[in-house]
Amino acid sequence: MEYRDKLAVVTGTGSGIGRALALDLARRGARLAISDINADTLADTVSACEKHGAKVHSQTLDVSDRTAFLRYADDVVAELGDVNLVVNNAGVALMATVEEMTWEDFDWIMGINFWGVMHGTKAFLPSLIASGDGHLVNISSVFGFVGVPTQSAYNAAKFAVRGFTEALRQEMLIAGHPVAVSCVHPGGIKTNI
Repeated sequence: MEYRDKLAVVTGTGSGIGRALALDLARRGARLAISDINADTLADTVSACEKHGAKVHSQTLDVSDRTAFLRYADDVVAELGDVNLVVNNAGVALMATVEEMTWEDFDWIMGINFWGVMHGTKAFLPSLIASGDGHLVNISSVFGFVGVPTQSAYNAAKFAVRGFTEALRQEMLIAGHPVAVSCVHPGGIKTNI
């Protein structure tokens, strides 16, 4: 996909994969709508992207907050137009056995790692379809393929992202919508997750 002047939305851009994606898209001439829960690290990413000449719309966003995410998507589309690329990247990690894990821990990781992906997908899918040239990318993990001790909540979220994304890909094909759908499964990457 050619990214010059295309509108790309990326969550979790304060560090790690999200920041790297935002910078790469800025270098390729994309217009950006980026978000992160951390205002300071988000501001650093905005500054770095603008040094590459990118037009950047940024907002502090908790992807687990459905109302906030829907409002964010409405604002992005109203201000910048239809979206060509969405990367649901924001994520967190937690190491705990099922026995040790609290309900709050499980809700927290699922809220960000699964519901954040679901919110981003549902919020931007109409715009991706309307663009006539959409691509949705959901970030899972190699832990979306294999269960690992002390990673049960993370595994659950990443397996869910994988299944959700694979089903959506088929729905877009069956409906004939102009939206490619990808699920990415990174391995060990040194990030702030």
